[in-house]
Amino acid sequence: MFKKILIANRGEIALRIIRACKELGIKSVAVYSEADIDSLPVKLADEKVCIGPALTQDSYLNIPRILSAAEITGCEAIHPGYGFLAESSEFAEACESCNFKFIGPSPEIIRLMGDKVQARLKMKAAGVPVLPGSDGEVHSVKEAKGIAAEIGYPVIFKAAAGGGGKGMRIVKGEKDLETGFRMSQAEAKAAFGDPRVYLEKFLEQTRHIEVQVLGDKQGKIIHLGERECSIQRRHQKLIEECPSPLVNEEIRQKLGDWAVKGAKAIEYFNAGTMEFLADDKENFYFIEMNTRIQVEHAVTELATRTDIVKAQILIAAGENLCSALGGMDKSFISDELKEIHAIECRINAEDPQQDFMPTPGRINTLHLPGGAGVRVDSHIFPGYLIPPYYD
Repeated sequence: MFKKILIANRGEIALRIIRACKELGIKSVAVYSEADIDSLPVKLADEKVCIGPALTQDSYLNIPRILSAAEITGCEAIHPGYGFLAESSEFAEACESCNFKFIGPSPEIIRLMGDKVQARLKMKAAGVPVLPGSDGEVHSVKEAKGIAAEIGYPVIFKAAAGGGGKGMRIVKGEKDLETGFRMSQAEAKAAFGDPRVYLEKFLEQTRHIEVQVLGDKQGKIIHLGERECSIQRRHQKLIEECPSPLVNEEIRQKLGDWAVKGAKAIEYFNAGTMEFLADDKENFYFIEMNTRIQVEHAVTELATRTDIVKAQILIAAGENLCSALGGMDKSFISDELKEIHAIECRINAEDPQQDFMPTPGRINTLHLPGGAGVRVDSHIFPGYLIPPYYD
């Protein structure tokens, strides 16, 4: 077991990882920017290291500084949380080369599933249903027109290296196809440094369903049921539920089988999420895999009585799945999902009167709910100043 873990993140997820470390008897090291010196993770970690100014490229995205912090504090492993470097194959590789365990999948898996084109092809080959669309990158307007004519409008361009709604352009007819193609390429290049895009059929009436998977380094992979994440704004999730009101036992079995089959096809280990779209006829299609812990992991933890963050740490340390889940065999979770229903609301610092613009500032009054069945995952406290530098 690890004696000390560095947390390469901030805010709520950093605090969540600190909690898991304390419960496992592991020392935690928080890295922080100058803007986060008074944050709760910095106050509660066993050790702390300032890694630079407020701007992310000078701190939370600065790989050499993070690795130096791990070196000087004697850490054995690094947990990336979500966002920032969590899905950076370069960071995972750097951790390995410096003899730190990266608490997540291998750099090769992160690289493969981070390329949405290759991920789509890999899942299709594994027998997981994908949306009708291009078999790889779209190279020209002429090629896009041919594919769109075959699968029918509306269609959507997506960034091959994308996520978070960036590089996505919906096209409802041929006259707008070239504009959509060019704009998607330009946005993909600006957001990810990679202009490649692919084309899929756009489903207008959809539900967003994702399946939590866990795998160990011995080759065992299970799923922990599904979450519904259909309530979104600007392609950003706002409310998540576990289990999904759409999913019955038959669908859950099918989704779980696809998720496990897809994860096995890439020899996945640690925590990950297979994301699907459901159309109005309840056909399900794989859209992407997130190779990290999710913001909405809490609803799955509550509904299945598991601790996914602890499991991540234990799997990285070489434990098998049964041990990582506290000795419980979670191969069959339907009974648990019949007993508990969990809903998560993401509360952000934003102004609903100004089109939900980000609104940093000081929290003067704070009263958090509590009681049976209530869980609050947050790093805020009365008097906390929400900085303007981060998402």
